[in-house]
Amino acid sequence: MTDSDMSKQREGKNETLGRRHVLGAVGVTGGLALAGCLGGGGSKADSLEDVIDSDLEESEYEPLEIGHWWTAGGEKKAFDALKSGFEEKHPDITVEPQESPGGGGSALATDVRSQVVDKSPPSTFQIWPGQALTTYTNDDLLFDIGEHVWKSDMQDAYLAGPKEQAQIDGAYYAVPLNIHRLNNVFYNVSVVEDAGVDPGSLESPSDLVDALATVDEAGYTGFAQSSNATFMMVQLWGMTLLGEGGTDTYNAVLDGNVSDNEETVKASLERMIEFSEYFPEDASSVAWDEANGDVIAGDAAFHHNGDWAAGQYLSEEDFAFEDDWDYIPFPGTSGMYALNMDSFVFPKYNPSPNATLAFLEYVGTADAQRRFNEHKGSIPPRTDVNTEEYTDFHKRQIEKFQSSDAQPPSVAHGLALAPGKKSEVESVMTSMAENWNADKAYDGIVDALE
Repeated sequence: MTDSDMSKQREGKNETLGRRHVLGAVGVTGGLALAGCLGGGGSKADSLEDVIDSDLEESEYEPLEIGHWWTAGGEKKAFDALKSGFEEKHPDITVEPQESPGGGGSALATDVRSQVVDKSPPSTFQIWPGQALTTYTNDDLLFDIGEHVWKSDMQDAYLAGPKEQAQIDGAYYAVPLNIHRLNNVFYNVSVVEDAGVDPGSLESPSDLVDALATVDEAGYTGFAQSSNATFMMVQLWGMTLLGEGGTDTYNAVLDGNVSDNEETVKASLERMIEFSEYFPEDASSVAWDEANGDVIAGDAAFHHNGDWAAGQYLSEEDFAFEDDWDYIPFPGTSGMYALNMDSFVFPKYNPSPNATLAFLEYVGTADAQRRFNEHKGSIPPRTDVNTEEYTDFHKRQIEKFQSSDAQPPSVAHGLALAPGKKSEVESVMTSMAENWNADKAYDGIVDALE
């Protein structure tokens, strides 16, 4: 990069920062205001060689802007641990987190997309890998980071699944930071014991319905779920489909063979309606972590979620794993490890290329993944992370991953579906949360996936 190019990039950055300060001063609110906070201001180039300045000292790097939605509980602790580790390794780089909480990541996606369109993205941002990346790669808005980030150390240490999800058409665009398991059903030990329910005996989604009814009769909320967040509805449908039909049917449906599996798909939707009868009364207005709080408080028995919910439990005092809370695989999915992951990418029009490269290299290290996953409830995608100090929950999850015979990708988080199809499924589930009509939902799934 020439001195002239660097000068122009810095001028663009200064203009963006000036706009950000103006927006903050006048008190603009809502998505537009946040979009103004997620600012970049660099220039687009075809490759990283065109934007990386190898002669630049770290003290001269532009601030690193990180778009993310980890703002509460164990998620916040995990991000803070990641940030601290990076700052220890790179003390001269200023880190500017740009928070966009809410909507299971949809708020951040909207804000970042707005900034990308304006050619002013943050330096990097949290995104699910897999098909979710095509939102940006289809428009040539991310750098291929294979040569600069995915060096031999990472290539050798990463598990095959995360490494595959980091690529689109053979090119590396993302650095996965964690592996989440989606097919968990968490429970309050005291509540299920008082209700006379044995979670370990639940082998199918219909068994879970029977258990919820028993818990309800004992005076507790059966299923502490949120129908307010669309991703929670899509995720619940995905795991119910997996429990009803297994991995082959799950994959076939997501590949578009819905009509050929009509009976199983309809059964999964009808089962969701049965589940909803045991949701809390405020399910349509609370976030997932608020619903999960009922399990922690001892007011509810079960909660289905990815293992980020365990991060919420682990951050609670006097709420011990196995003594106070525990979990089972979603009934019908024993032996499976349904995958979701978080990753970071290198957007074009980047405001701080050198700092971004340093951060992505760090995210791919064993140190970063040890720090982050210890608090998040997830497990590392590298095989060489020191997990001796991890909790018993983490160690059990690692064992379950290593012994799993299937690792189906998430439909709710974009690993399994291209963005357009995922959006259509989300619309179906949003409508279902309002009318709870299985036939209409089935027709919508057919239209979305076939």
